[in-house]
Amino acid sequence: MRVTDLRTLHADGGWRTISYLRLETDEGRVGWSEYSQATWSPGLTGVIEALAEHVLGRDPRAFARLSSDLRALTRMAPGGVAAQAVGAIENACIDLAGKAAGVPACALFGGPVRDRVRAYWSHCGSFRATRGEAFGTPALDGIEGWEALGREVRDRGFTAAKTNPVLYGPSGPALANPGFAPGLEHARLASDDVIAAARAQLEALRAGAGPDVDLMLDLNFSVRGEGIVRFARALEDLGLAWLEVDLHEPAALADARSRVATPIASCEALYGVLGYRPYLQARAVDVVIVDVPWNGLWESLRVASLADAFEVNVAPHNFYGHLATYMSLHFAAAAPNLRILELEVDDVPWQADLVTRSPVVRDGYVEIPDGPGWGCDVDEAAVAAKPPR
Repeated sequence: MRVTDLRTLHADGGWRTISYLRLETDEGRVGWSEYSQATWSPGLTGVIEALAEHVLGRDPRAFARLSSDLRALTRMAPGGVAAQAVGAIENACIDLAGKAAGVPACALFGGPVRDRVRAYWSHCGSFRATRGEAFGTPALDGIEGWEALGREVRDRGFTAAKTNPVLYGPSGPALANPGFAPGLEHARLASDDVIAAARAQLEALRAGAGPDVDLMLDLNFSVRGEGIVRFARALEDLGLAWLEVDLHEPAALADARSRVATPIASCEALYGVLGYRPYLQARAVDVVIVDVPWNGLWESLRVASLADAFEVNVAPHNFYGHLATYMSLHFAAAAPNLRILELEVDDVPWQADLVTRSPVVRDGYVEIPDGPGWGCDVDEAAVAAKPPR
């Protein structure tokens, strides 16, 4: 079996573009992966297409060798869009390998070790407050709305939810994330108003959801070590399941972790075992976050094995569409040291139309798919009907 065609497809995702890689073989099989050409990955599609000459004619079942070759070709520019391009190609090859063998992708890695995985509602309220018009969800214009959302989390069977700090100003609600805001990222201070806003959100979610729902707060790159400590200590009595935060310096993150009681989750912006190793060696995190679309499933499971050697659990970074959720589910199925699955619950109404199957969620758990490959394909006609804006 040889790859004969490589193409990219793109669909309107409301507040983003959803992108897919399509590989076809001389046997007529098609393999898929989902990737994200977002603000932080400009030109990713072009990099994927530039690597096509090194993919065409190759056997996708030898995905580890192909991925290693592509990483060697891009070694002078490690990480970033180069790594994401390799990850997208690797994932489409893994889908093909599973389909060729007639087994789920996780079976290629010894799985599944579980039949379902606990999920948490990601960006709970934070996206609804700032992008709700794209989703058609109820408005979140005050604390009362956050309490009602907490009840919705509980009533829909979820046992965990993660939010981000939202500030309500004259122009309406906005994410408080200076780490992603040009011109504001240099100090990245944990200001009193942001801490107070985050606490009010979390208290309202807790009031609605009740004591049995785990809550997490995601700060992304918005603070430095000092800010991590201030946030964690100010919220310690709330008993968060974790505080999620990213730093580029493992020692600084490890120092902050040593000074707080709340567990720290991190590393979603890293690539490969070489990128994760310094954080594990520094004992910087309680939960390692791994992005399967960015790293590729094979490399992601290598990271999970590395974390397992340090007695650390892993969780997939999964704020994408349904196909990426299937990809992350196979990671969840094969990684023995899995903590929990990230799941986007609020999304554009046509998200399910873009794929042939949607994730099956029951009582806060997502079932591991059992079809060949990912167990989910892209509906090319539906994607063509929703061109990106």
